[in-house]
Amino acid sequence: MSFDYIPKDLKFALNFFHPALMWVLFALALYAGYQGWQWRRARTAEGELKKELLKGRYNQKHYLSGSILLALMVLGTIGGMTVTYINNGKLFVGPHLLAGLGMTGLIATSAALSPLMQKGAEWARVTHITLNTVLVGLFGWQAVTGVQIVLRIISN
Repeated sequence: MSFDYIPKDLKFALNFFHPALMWVLFALALYAGYQGWQWRRARTAEGELKKELLKGRYNQKHYLSGSILLALMVLGTIGGMTVTYINNGKLFVGPHLLAGLGMTGLIATSAALSPLMQKGAEWARVTHITLNTVLVGLFGWQAVTGVQIVLRIISN
């Protein structure tokens, strides 16, 4: 399939949308993790500390930031693959793509645990935290490999 009808400058510029979005999402993932940590502290705290932490409404902030992160990560993954296909006529199946797809699966699975966590299932909380810790680790690695890809695009 040919995408010659898309202006060359636009096709080139599209290469940078996915990396820019992913850097924003990496920061959002760290923020969501912080909110989740604070919510966990609030749930397990006692006395005045608990009252103080509950004022932060960390549960609502964590849920909202996590929901935004889920939606934009799925769309960003699809967008990155689409732009790669538009510009190259194929996907490059390698570690960056495979890890990105894995991350998309991790975040979807993590989000799917929310109803169980709301019912108090501690195993779901532990699994949620574990999946998201792996996700953030992969995100950091993806950031490095993504910069390498962007540098290759710029040099061509």
